[in-house]
Amino acid sequence: MTLDLVDRIVRWMGGLLAVTTLGIILFGIWRGTRRQAGLTTGRTIRWLRSPWFYLALTALFLGICYCGWIPLPHIFLPISRAWMLGLGCLLFFPGMIIVLWGRLELGKNYFVSTAFGAQLFAGHQLVTSGPFAIIRHPMYTGLFLAALGSLLIYPTWTTLLFTCFAPLLFVRARREEAVLRAEFGGQWREYCQRVPALFPRLW
Repeated sequence: MTLDLVDRIVRWMGGLLAVTTLGIILFGIWRGTRRQAGLTTGRTIRWLRSPWFYLALTALFLGICYCGWIPLPHIFLPISRAWMLGLGCLLFFPGMIIVLWGRLELGKNYFVSTAFGAQLFAGHQLVTSGPFAIIRHPMYTGLFLAALGSLLIYPTWTTLLFTCFAPLLFVRARREEAVLRAEFGGQWREYCQRVPALFPRLW
């Protein structure tokens, strides 16, 4: 099997996984806009309830992907490309699977937040099972790993941009933690003492 064939297979499988995960996430967001809002924090919360906001955001996201899908100006030797594909697979595919696992584990409690605000639902439940038993923000950790891996698998201006903005996910995590702390109090504090935020403990 040649390196070019492996490259094409990896890119095709990565694209299929990314599109599938995006579709499941968008379905969860659409369902969330139909549920009664609960406790909120931050600004611009009204945007989070509008399907038009997500339609515009998805169109912007896809537009950026399309316009920036230009290879980075660098020539990679075959051995370098092989190492990039290998490391990229070790980051991208587990990262996307963690994102998908976290999304499915949240179920009806899933909704989107921004760096400016976060919102819970009426009757919201604190999910501490599945990947949330290992880290408190598995979807953000997964997206961060997937962003790094995507840059190695698809070295384009689009993936470079996503990788540069990936740390902003951790700002969103702080917003979510504020509203969860206010909603669940002692239960949330006990959960934080037991489970790390972004990366699992190795001891």
